[in-house]
Amino acid sequence: MAKEAQKLIANNKKAFHDYFVEEQYEAGMALAGTEVKSLRQGKCSIKEAFVQVDHGELYVYGMNISPYEKGNIFNKDPLRTRKLLMHKAEIRKLESKCREKGYTIMPLKVYFKDGRAKMEIGLCRGKKLYDKREDIAKKDQRREVEREFKVKNLY
Repeated sequence: MAKEAQKLIANNKKAFHDYFVEEQYEAGMALAGTEVKSLRQGKCSIKEAFVQVDHGELYVYGMNISPYEKGNIFNKDPLRTRKLLMHKAEIRKLESKCREKGYTIMPLKVYFKDGRAKMEIGLCRGKKLYDKREDIAKKDQRREVEREFKVKNLY
């Protein structure tokens, strides 16, 4: 079996900072040709994006794919709503979880997998301010330990 090639295009670090990611799913994206060409050049942002279920289908809002330079009249609106492709059972599961208080669906990554544009979405629960402070403290502590370990190995 051949190893799957993945090329990362966009990563949403803000989602991991602001939310607890409880489950992750992979979804295909319905895109126009010029949007795919723009993605291949790495011109995509998902910082302000979010995902919603509408009439049993998933849509991503606020995802910015810059227009392709050579696309002229074929370019679409950079911030248009795009459909995500997933199995109905998974969509129903996500929809039922989102109805619970505090849950939302966030885009985590955009990448190419075997030549197809994919998006990793996560079922997320919002963090409180003290949770964010706790995470920052843990990162600082881990960084200090790594720094001390590095200094010890130099001598």
